[in-house]
Amino acid sequence: MKKVLLLITIFNFSFFCHAQEQKLPNRGAKGEAKDSVAEPTIDLFKIISVENDTTQVDTSLTIQKDYKFNYLRKDLFGLLPFANTGQTYNALTEFRDFNTIKPKFGARARHYNFMEPQDINYYHVPTPLTELYFKTVPEQGQQLDAFFTVNTSERLNFSVAYKGVRALGKFRHMLTSTGNFRTTLNYQTKDRKYRAKAHFVSQDLMNEENGGLTDDALQSYVSKEEEFEDRSVLDVNFENAESTLYGKGFFLYHQYYLNGAQDSIDNKLYFSHRLDYSYKKFQYLQSNSANSFFGSSFQSTGLRDEVRYENFSNTVAVNFDNSVLGKISGRAGFSSLDYWYESVFVGEDGVVGDRLDGQLLEVGGSYDNYLGGFNLYGDIAFTFGDNFSGNHIIASAGYQIDPFNFLNFGLKQTSRAPNLNFLLYQSNYIDYNWQHAYDNENAQSLFFELSAQKIANFSGEITQIQNYTYFASNGEGAIKPFQSGSDVRYVKLKAQREFKFGKFALDNTILYQKVSDGGDVFNVPELLTRNSLYYKDFWFDKALYLQTGFTFNYFSSYQMDGYDPVLAEFYVQNESNYGAYPLVDFFFNGKVDQARIFFKLENLNFALNGNNNFSAPRYPHNDFMIRFGIVWNFFL
Repeated sequence: MKKVLLLITIFNFSFFCHAQEQKLPNRGAKGEAKDSVAEPTIDLFKIISVENDTTQVDTSLTIQKDYKFNYLRKDLFGLLPFANTGQTYNALTEFRDFNTIKPKFGARARHYNFMEPQDINYYHVPTPLTELYFKTVPEQGQQLDAFFTVNTSERLNFSVAYKGVRALGKFRHMLTSTGNFRTTLNYQTKDRKYRAKAHFVSQDLMNEENGGLTDDALQSYVSKEEEFEDRSVLDVNFENAESTLYGKGFFLYHQYYLNGAQDSIDNKLYFSHRLDYSYKKFQYLQSNSANSFFGSSFQSTGLRDEVRYENFSNTVAVNFDNSVLGKISGRAGFSSLDYWYESVFVGEDGVVGDRLDGQLLEVGGSYDNYLGGFNLYGDIAFTFGDNFSGNHIIASAGYQIDPFNFLNFGLKQTSRAPNLNFLLYQSNYIDYNWQHAYDNENAQSLFFELSAQKIANFSGEITQIQNYTYFASNGEGAIKPFQSGSDVRYVKLKAQREFKFGKFALDNTILYQKVSDGGDVFNVPELLTRNSLYYKDFWFDKALYLQTGFTFNYFSSYQMDGYDPVLAEFYVQNESNYGAYPLVDFFFNGKVDQARIFFKLENLNFALNGNNNFSAPRYPHNDFMIRFGIVWNFFL
């Protein structure tokens, strides 16, 4: 049904959209307009986040656009992709969420492409806008992201989008088939006193699971034996399993201004209400048990693990915005969560229940102001309930040193229960059944960001985690949850700078991280680097803008996390080191009108000396590939 809706949408609007008859001023890489027609300019096409941060549609071609031309549509620095499009990513650095104070649903390896409320944007456009994204996949399939938005009036905007992927992959039994449908509404009354944003999403993310290469296939792969250059002949541990993450969500955020609805009015007083409902289901299916891999099971055929989750959150806030006092907000709300299976488990260690639920009261507030030359921001929140109480504090101060240098620094603190699959899990595999009453995981971080235009953009943080919760082997082959009795401490320093030499440029990103305590349960490489050397210029009387060059990626050797398909989670292993291999891509990208065309030779060095590298233990990294695709905007 989703795909049919997508095709109908594209068909109905495609005849209105003619790229060669584009009347919008065409912005080149340097931002200059090619012609000056009295039509809506590109800056009037607005993208609005749920927090009302507004940007404009950007049809330029930059090196950052090349970094974001991928399945997730975002910069993958710090993420190591698996071999097939639509599979998971191994994190080379931690992306800790300090805003969430309720425990998350499990299967985190399947969530990289799962769209949460903060991932949905809203729009305001003077004319209908369409964006089409297409990119090839490693083997037999395609990926597409199609989007359309229109303002039916100046005050009402609708959008609809669908992202779909189907890819067979070069290795055996690694088919991916995913879909993300979303539709949004953005509305305000004529007097602007009432404003509303709402969206609905429906998602299903399916991956075939093969358990990685067998022992014999591993040896052949590592040895680069020529007869196994056809990856489909390498044996995998099983070919009868798949896991799927389903989800649906409805979100509403609306505001009513008692006064100050117009931007020119200094004192703004308004109420806001936020409603968030989400439903998730994770399913692991296997036609025949893999007992040699996962241990004993209750049944030998027709294995079906399934867990469901519902979250409902209802929050109201009073907000006051004044040019002197700043923006002050106080909020209170009620939320409930429910995480359940269909039966209980009775084992040698006792009974594993079938449900975790909680009714929570949340209170909090925020402050945002420019005072004494500093941009001050703070947010604090507490949840209270019989289960899953938590809190967070975020405080920061930004200072504009001069027109070219900006400093922001602050602290983040959070306390929340571990993810729900650490606390309760059931499976047909006997060793994958547990129930724990773990303490809250507490984390504190000091951070800074320094934008020094003539030197580089720097960022860093020092983080400490108590009661760090993780998955690891229990010593008998099964993957189990554990909670560390000692603190985890680490530091991260990142620098980014692009050097320009006429028509050439060198873009560099370097990340250094050091784990001072807890290195046996928290593993990351010390060094990550990405360097792009490329040429850029206008050709054919400025009809084509192109960029072409090489991108070099590298991360140092470390004890890389393994992947468990039953849980769809990564786990800690301290037996083998991986990494310390380069990844070299050659790219040739061009922009014609509003179309950006991407052509890439991925992992070019693997074509020269072969590939025996890994994205996770037993899971090979992808080989040399030729990839191409397009991102095309149509304006009516």
